[in-house]
Amino acid sequence: PIPVPVPILRLPRGPDGSSRGFSPSSRQAQDGSPVGSPGGCRGVRAALRERFLRVLGVARGRPSHFSLRSGVRVDGVFGAADVEFRMFQVDSLRTPLGVEAAALLRGSDVLAFSF
Repeated sequence: PIPVPVPILRLPRGPDGSSRGFSPSSRQAQDGSPVGSPGGCRGVRAALRERFLRVLGVARGRPSHFSLRSGVRVDGVFGAADVEFRMFQVDSLRTPLGVEAAALLRGSDVLAFSF
């Protein structure tokens, strides 16, 4: 088996002797751009988060499949997810025991889902 490469986390330099905190010039993202700039880690994370939330908005009302931690697969119509992604609201949830008109799935129980 080929070993999986592990990214290196580069921490900012510590405070120098004359200051009380980290110097703003030492704050750099992993790609070398300043943190908080459009090309920095925060900008990339914000763009990815926005794209993810847009996908969830488009997914509303679409058939979806959920793989749960217990090995059970359930199907239903995706409704919504809370801000922290702890709960999924699903309509017409088809389970091995029957169909539920509306249900909440805990995010911690969901291993994967698709639309």
